[in-house]
Amino acid sequence: MSQRIQTIGFDADDTLWQNETFYRLTQDRFAELLANYTDRDHLHERLLAAERRNLGHYGFGIKGFMLSMIETAIEVTEHQVPASVIAEILAAGQDMLAHPVNLLPQARDAVRRLAETHTLLLITKGDLLDQERKLAQSGLGDFFDAVEIVSNKTEATYRAAFGCFGGGPDHAMMIGNSLKSDVIPALKAGAWGIYVPHGLTWELEHAAPPEGHPRYRERADLGEVVALVHEIDTA
Repeated sequence: MSQRIQTIGFDADDTLWQNETFYRLTQDRFAELLANYTDRDHLHERLLAAERRNLGHYGFGIKGFMLSMIETAIEVTEHQVPASVIAEILAAGQDMLAHPVNLLPQARDAVRRLAETHTLLLITKGDLLDQERKLAQSGLGDFFDAVEIVSNKTEATYRAAFGCFGGGPDHAMMIGNSLKSDVIPALKAGAWGIYVPHGLTWELEHAAPPEGHPRYRERADLGEVVALVHEIDTA
């Protein structure tokens, strides 16, 4: 059976453009606001616990992050957090929502080149309005044949997305910086899973690499992924 790739899915945040960097900067700002109440490491642990606890309520994205920061501030101050601190947290979140999109190196060239020969999908988690804004500002929107903004990424997500195009998951590839969300469930669906690490990855996206899986590959950047697609297509 031919292994030619017909459909390629791209993750968005920290695969095509910077994202986690802005979360880390906001967490630094958050730690400064609450420095009189708790130390940075303890605050980080409490915030991460709140984010994990709240995923089922708020989903992924900046708005849920803002609410988790507010909840954590209330907890660590034993309900004594000043209104001015809450206002600063809201302002920090709004700054994140308004931040310009910074494409990662080789993102535009890789997407442009692969769009010439393959069906491209953008498959991303997060807040609908924020992800639509970032895609519009990125200048990459016209390269994608379809955009899926989902609440979570599972095996079923990829089966459904790739099932609408070409030869389904068997002839599809998913590219992203998260082993947990982009690679492992895509492999389970029957697609190729290509891991392109980012220097910063949210702790809740960590997972062990599926070493030995015949359709798993890791590449340092999107430029190397273009070469990999050609290699698979011509094998």
